[in-house]
Amino acid sequence: MIKGEKMKKNKVLSMIALVLVSALALAGCAQENPSEQGDNFDLGKDITVVARDAASGTRGAFHEIMKIIVKENDTEVDKLVVGALEFDGTDKVITAVEGDKYGIGYISLGSVSDRIKAVSVNGTEPTVENVRDGSYSVSRPFLLVTKGTESELVKDFLKFTESTQGQAITDEMKFIGAVDSSEEYTASGMSGTIKVAGSTSVAPLMEKLQEAYKELNPDVVFETQAQGSSQGIKAAIDGSYDIGMSSRELKEEEASELNRHVLAIDGIAVIVNNENPKSDLASEDITNIYIGEITKWNEVK
Repeated sequence: MIKGEKMKKNKVLSMIALVLVSALALAGCAQENPSEQGDNFDLGKDITVVARDAASGTRGAFHEIMKIIVKENDTEVDKLVVGALEFDGTDKVITAVEGDKYGIGYISLGSVSDRIKAVSVNGTEPTVENVRDGSYSVSRPFLLVTKGTESELVKDFLKFTESTQGQAITDEMKFIGAVDSSEEYTASGMSGTIKVAGSTSVAPLMEKLQEAYKELNPDVVFETQAQGSSQGIKAAIDGSYDIGMSSRELKEEEASELNRHVLAIDGIAVIVNNENPKSDLASEDITNIYIGEITKWNEVK
């Protein structure tokens, strides 16, 4: 009896040891493949696709670069997957991805924060340096557009944006200055109101430029509405606003009616939730996610 009990006890201990070894082996595998493992992250879950609204210049630029917009019978068609969440502002996209660990979105590089994770695209990190040298190709211009009948006050403000002071603000905001200027701006002492409308992506940079300009010209008032690039372009064309902000290139019919001022070059960052173990995505996979060909994270290469 005693011998039988010992054998039974040894068998139980062996089984416990086997379980422990298996658990340690599994833990080791998880450590060896951290990019494919995430605490409480199920790669088999559906991807939540987050996009900007149709009036957004960021959407227009990103969807064009990623070939989400395609030509069919000489007509441009946006193939964004049905069911994608569409938002009319950068912060709303950030909030959506921050609150959904299976979400993916895209925002201005200058708006990236620790609330979300900006992933590399085709092995290249979304940084100012990589946008500047062209290795990160997901980028677009920030434009200020005017009707061509600008007041002296509007001309003075545009001159400020292109000055050394204006370009320094652009650099501080993590955008790339589009003007190689060595000309310092001198306060004009002008007064009046400048009405600005358009891109929510350009708006944070515009706000900083306005603040700096007002410090030098305190009698100037700015009225700003940020509701998307298309709104800003339309407002500049119809003359209801002095300056339109756009985060996409002008269409041919728009360019024929407006003066185009390149304020900066901006990268577009692809963002995921901080709990997502993915840190690098192929542009082909991003496209397939946004057109609905890829629906789960474990289908991403």
